[in-house]
Amino acid sequence: MHPMNEVKQSLVRVAILNEMGLGPVWAQRFPDVEVIESQPTQPQKLAPELTGEPDIAPSSKSAIHHEDVVQTDSMPSHEVAPIEIRADVPLVSSMGWAELEATVSACQACGLCKARQNTVFGVGERAATWLFVGEGPGYHEDLHGEPFIGAAGQLLDNMLLAMGVKRGDRSYIANVVKCRAADEAGKDRPPSSDEIAACLPYLQRQIALIQPKVIVALGKTAAIALSGLDLDTPVAQLRGKVHQVGGIPMVATYHPAYLLRKPLEKSKAWQDLCLAQRALDGRL
Repeated sequence: MHPMNEVKQSLVRVAILNEMGLGPVWAQRFPDVEVIESQPTQPQKLAPELTGEPDIAPSSKSAIHHEDVVQTDSMPSHEVAPIEIRADVPLVSSMGWAELEATVSACQACGLCKARQNTVFGVGERAATWLFVGEGPGYHEDLHGEPFIGAAGQLLDNMLLAMGVKRGDRSYIANVVKCRAADEAGKDRPPSSDEIAACLPYLQRQIALIQPKVIVALGKTAAIALSGLDLDTPVAQLRGKVHQVGGIPMVATYHPAYLLRKPLEKSKAWQDLCLAQRALDGRL
């Protein structure tokens, strides 16, 4: 690369880090982290869309299994409560992209469908290296049908750019639930366990189709839905470790909306992204 181009890229990266509140000087530090390998457990009797059987061949690695998902040693056993997939959710484990998106668009598996303006399926490269998973659409996402727009989306885009990744380029952005969850006052709220259970097979199928090299869970809801832990587990207990989701490394970090409210936590989010990059590079 020409030296002048390297200087320009360096200046752009500094500007992005400043936007994230990490400037003017950033010294990258990698704390000791624990890579948590999947431990074999007794298979649970789960719906086909969770186990990937019989629709996906046994040799395929695309199915996402809760038994492959790591539970941290620090979590007391009584807190572990994996979300069960509802039996009335359409079987999605053999769907391609077009059928999956159409099924999501017409989904009425939970009450969130009643007030939605649009389903928010996801956006990005469908053979992405990076998969970013958020909680669910907010007000603006519901109106436009695209995840992470507005201030939180701009911050996420800046976080991606700081790693040399652009929205839609080597990356895919999705949510745990595809419809907006709102309270009686019309304000955004976290989805319930039933709502997550109704929508989780769609996300699992997206993961199976994308086959990303690394997953970044944005916020507590996404981290817990992917890891199968109790909904009350704080995201701080999930950070700093590399989890495995169906053999794919997953790193948990804070949701961009939370970082807008707590800007001092941005440095921790950057550490999480550096950890995800190290997992991708195989440097753990």
